[in-house]
Amino acid sequence: MRYKVSLHKQPKHTELVSCVGWTTPDEVISSGDDHQLLKWNLLSNEASKLVQLPDEVYPTDMHWFPRLGGGGKKAPGSDVFVLCSTDGKFLLISRSGRVEKSVEAHRGAVLSARWNHTGTDLLTAGEDGVVKIWSRSGMLRSTLSQNSSPVYSIAWGPDSDQVLYTNGKQLIIKPIQPNAKPSQWKGHDGMVLKVDWNPVNNLLLSGSEDCKYKVWDCYGRIMYVSSIHEYPITSVSWSPDGQLFAIGSFNTLRLCDKTGWSHALEKPATGSLFNISWSSDSTQVAAACGNGHVIFAHVIERRLEWKNYEVVVSDQKVIRVRNVTNDAKDNLDFRDRVIKASIAFKHMVVATSSQCYIYNVKNWNTPMIFDLKEGSVTLIIQSERHFLLVDNTSVYVYTYEGRMVCSPKFPGMRTDILNEQTVSLSDDTIAIRDKTDEKVIHMFELSTGKPLGDGKPYIHKIEVMEVYLDQCGTATERRLAIVDKNRDLYLTQVRVYGKDRKTVKLSTMINSLLWNDETNMLAALSEGKLLVWFYPNASSVDKDLISRTTYERETNEFGKSPQLLSFLGKQISVRRAEGSILTTSVSPYPSILHNCVTLGRWDDAVRLCRFVKEESLWACLAAMAAYGKQLGTAEVAYAAIDEADKVQFIQSIKEIPSKEARNAEMALFCGQSSDAEGILLQASLIFRAIMLNIELCNWDRALELAVKHKTNVDTVLAHRMKYLENFDKKETNKRFIQYSEGVDIDWEKIQAKMELEFKNERERPVASSGATARVK
Repeated sequence: MRYKVSLHKQPKHTELVSCVGWTTPDEVISSGDDHQLLKWNLLSNEASKLVQLPDEVYPTDMHWFPRLGGGGKKAPGSDVFVLCSTDGKFLLISRSGRVEKSVEAHRGAVLSARWNHTGTDLLTAGEDGVVKIWSRSGMLRSTLSQNSSPVYSIAWGPDSDQVLYTNGKQLIIKPIQPNAKPSQWKGHDGMVLKVDWNPVNNLLLSGSEDCKYKVWDCYGRIMYVSSIHEYPITSVSWSPDGQLFAIGSFNTLRLCDKTGWSHALEKPATGSLFNISWSSDSTQVAAACGNGHVIFAHVIERRLEWKNYEVVVSDQKVIRVRNVTNDAKDNLDFRDRVIKASIAFKHMVVATSSQCYIYNVKNWNTPMIFDLKEGSVTLIIQSERHFLLVDNTSVYVYTYEGRMVCSPKFPGMRTDILNEQTVSLSDDTIAIRDKTDEKVIHMFELSTGKPLGDGKPYIHKIEVMEVYLDQCGTATERRLAIVDKNRDLYLTQVRVYGKDRKTVKLSTMINSLLWNDETNMLAALSEGKLLVWFYPNASSVDKDLISRTTYERETNEFGKSPQLLSFLGKQISVRRAEGSILTTSVSPYPSILHNCVTLGRWDDAVRLCRFVKEESLWACLAAMAAYGKQLGTAEVAYAAIDEADKVQFIQSIKEIPSKEARNAEMALFCGQSSDAEGILLQASLIFRAIMLNIELCNWDRALELAVKHKTNVDTVLAHRMKYLENFDKKETNKRFIQYSEGVDIDWEKIQAKMELEFKNERERPVASSGATARVK
């Protein structure tokens, strides 16, 4: 990835250019010490004078009112920007160049100004060390902070409830609530000149006179430190989608990945770059130069890889595709500028400024094309049969034939800050983390766009950072992997019907996480180790098998802070901190085992395990067979891993004459008591359902079933009495006291009744369908 730089031969400004800003992805406004506002048209490559500012106005910073609409279009009445000046004023200027308002703001120069993300508040910082908040119309709302040194740069937090600003060598995050305690730390060895805070990835960026730039998380922990440059860092800027950032210095323009490493370095003869601004679609930057130039750079050669295909956005409107196995090449030309591209699951999706193109990897000549409602797609996520587009206003799900399936919504949804970590897609489910309350995850039925189940979202114990849906299996078996604020990994059920959602903790200190694209294997990087769960669902079947179905290895060769890029088949791609990509592989046998089980070929699965002779594979098969209620296979697999007690229990289950009762016992074996009861009630095995609850000491439920079906009330009361006698306790439950009145407890009659119930069950017509499973 690199810049394609465009620079006029002669500067259009006669003095230093101090600030630039994008009105649309094809139009830029610049201003400098020559008191001019120039409008640049990138389509015609021409610059025209918009307005001549008063001689006392020397601009220092510029920020456009946030785009509340999409596609580079502003909301009505929002065609305005704030311009800071050295005379202590800030100006509100319309797109036509008319000064709407001039406000006396600071003693000395106003050094920086930023609208919050909703456009309701304006933040300014000055040479006097004061940080102030103003209304949309320019009325002072509050003085946030007073400092001993000039505040050179400011930025809003993602929720517009915190502010980042500089104070000498310090970086300070201060909540806007009154009396809230600020967070402060030493950021650099020199004066901090510029900061930025991205709302999508929630990372901070700082540049300083010590000639370094640094990336921080929102708690002030260092994520990346650059090497020392030749000159001070005079400008930093995040791309709106949070994937890239730009760095400016003397005769230097650098393009960097969000984790800090550098994609490209340009050395234009422009003097210092005092201000950098990204276009709303994250494809272009404009920079204000010390010699009067305005430099434009388009990000090209974005590279994507999927299996044997390599995709490169080689120019603004051209994508080059190469099949590395046979070196076949295709050049794809587009009518408009390419904004986003994604390739996975045998399809490539390309979003331009006006259209979406869908290619099948087997045919690059005839794509499906449809028009976009908004022209600024910020995110593309793919699953096997669908893909998801995010723009500034909505989330859309399409099939690969170009048909829109749904557009999920929930109150307070902010699409402008969604990324790969906070929205996930499978073929039947959409999961979106709520930014308003980060503990909440909204899950939607893909076919309708409506919330799953009873419409209530999943609420985690603490704030959720990342969500990932598995990609394989049926909708009823769908699982959601969650990484929370403590970097703990949880696995939870997606679809629950009238029961509590089962959530299991899998691991801690997770740095990066990915599901496999072909099977439900899960890979993670954690504290210098690569972890692969061959069958994560074992956590909800038999917790003893989790460690035995997990592959673990040291990752010293990956270096510090690596990130998982892909998990395709048995290949795992990892990006190191400096940007290089390494690949490693896992055993192919778990994937083969998954395929055998999915196709119901249990005999082949047993043969595979006997051939490979790995304990982890037998443990996977044991969990899969228990979950699939395959008693014979489960018995063989548990025997192979020396789980004698579980083998004995399975053998006792096999002696039960009714297939439904056996399935219920296996559900109970997997810890699914509510499922077990549901199976029995559906099969009209009321007595077994009552005895199940008695054995689990669910006394109220046992009595409720007995009363409802008018059977075995005395059996429940007798077992309850015996239970209390064992603990030398007296009955205090009012319901049991009520039903005990007038009921004689006769154990002989109860035993006879129980024998009769079991006899009737053995004689049920369906008993023949559940013949004892054969040990394979």
